[in-house]
Amino acid sequence: MIDLVLLYLGAALTILWGIAHLFPTRSVVRGFGAISADNQRIIAMEWIVEGVSLIFIGTLVACVTFIDPTSIVSKAVYLISAIGLIVLAVVSLFTGFKVNFLPFRLCPFIFTASALLILAGGLL
Repeated sequence: MIDLVLLYLGAALTILWGIAHLFPTRSVVRGFGAISADNQRIIAMEWIVEGVSLIFIGTLVACVTFIDPTSIVSKAVYLISAIGLIVLAVVSLFTGFKVNFLPFRLCPFIFTASALLILAGGLL
């Protein structure tokens, strides 16, 4: 049974967390102190890529939900998106979760919650 509310909540949470990644990029890079310009660009790029990826995942889930939430393609999108979010949650658990900064520590929980909302709304 499809639950549109759960799907849209999972998509919205993912999009909002992706947007939240974009705003502090400059201060995150500055937080590394005196590092080379190349390293600054790499950190900025990776920070932006994670934010854009999250926005893309959430937007994709919302779009297929809007078009036809019961199609086989939509269900594939729900499953692949949830798997991607769980992978990000595991990576964040072993990396960012160890950082003494609350937003980094929230990532595994937010990614997991988004994945579970999408799975529960689209596949269960």
